[in-house]
Amino acid sequence: MIARRPFTAAMIAVSLGVAGFAGGAPAPEGQSRDGQNRRVRVHNQTGVVLQKLQAADVRTGTFGGDLLGGTAVPSGASAPVLIDDGAGGCLYDLRAELAGGQTLLRENINVCRIADYYLTR
Repeated sequence: MIARRPFTAAMIAVSLGVAGFAGGAPAPEGQSRDGQNRRVRVHNQTGVVLQKLQAADVRTGTFGGDLLGGTAVPSGASAPVLIDDGAGGCLYDLRAELAGGQTLLRENINVCRIADYYLTR
């Protein structure tokens, strides 16, 4: 079962990051070239292990691979992720798979405007 919760300010602590890449430097392969910072630190506050995290640009709805690279994040810990499919979008849906089989879906997260995301159940 997927637990759905709409985007709310309570789910995200917004802290503005420094946007952009080094002046004029080309973006790495598969990353957007618009200068927006899509690096986010995901904080697991679910009470259980975060096993997998995927993102889908809201324009396509297609979820990509595991942003955690197969490394589980214990409850209370955090991990840095790059949420960028190279298409220049900022709004993403996040799908988190937790230990015990629960899946959480968080919608319309603006990854260009946040530096930290607090995942809760």
